[in-house]
Amino acid sequence: MAKKTNYSYIGIAFIILVFGIIFIPRIIDRLSNEDVTRNESRSKSVSTQKIEKPKKNQSDLVYIPSADGGNRKVPAFSFIDQNGKTITNEDYLGKVYLVEFFFTTCPTICPRMNYNLVQIQNEFKDYQNNFGVASFTIMPEVDTPEVLKAYAEKYGVTNPNWHLMTGDEEEIYKLANEGFYLYTAKGEDAAGFEHSGNFALIDKEGYIRSRLTSKDNPLIYYNGIISEEEGVDDEGIPQEISILKEDIAKLLKE
Repeated sequence: MAKKTNYSYIGIAFIILVFGIIFIPRIIDRLSNEDVTRNESRSKSVSTQKIEKPKKNQSDLVYIPSADGGNRKVPAFSFIDQNGKTITNEDYLGKVYLVEFFFTTCPTICPRMNYNLVQIQNEFKDYQNNFGVASFTIMPEVDTPEVLKAYAEKYGVTNPNWHLMTGDEEEIYKLANEGFYLYTAKGEDAAGFEHSGNFALIDKEGYIRSRLTSKDNPLIYYNGIISEEEGVDDEGIPQEISILKEDIAKLLKE
């Protein structure tokens, strides 16, 4: 009986050995080629791709996944700014900057957004060579370079890397809705125009960056409407200008 038991153990050991020889190399090969996927906790507003953590020597701000499996980057663009100069996405490389969509005759959120942007501009006045703002008008038929220049002077735009841009309407709306996922829609009159009141934060390499929320999901965009002085709006939503300033400072150090 003891011999029979020993033979059973030998048989089991032989089967395990064969399994290891055949299948373990295959499993290792799949892992090395990243062919094994798993579910991750993520924001509903982003791609199903796993959130990429910052690389060594970078801040704790994360990258935002894109639909193509990479990290969400500023699309190529080319528009005319308030000084009549052609500005492209490449003009911002090497700089940390904010992106907004607005129009000069906006009677509601745009004045509040640009007030906050001027406060941020003044906060980082010593970094104007490394910090900028990209403001895209969604009413290009009205907002000519001359109109944008007057608007910039009215609000106190002094940073040489703050470009208020105009150009082809279709390209601007595509940039907003497909490039940045910042909602923009055209109405019949100025009061009917709709657009996001959020700011996108871009790093020196042109990637959209964000801090993580308490739920370990990316914030993605920063509320640009509520000022630091207000603290919270009528619905109790807290301002995000303070944390935006903190995150700009982090990216400037990268």
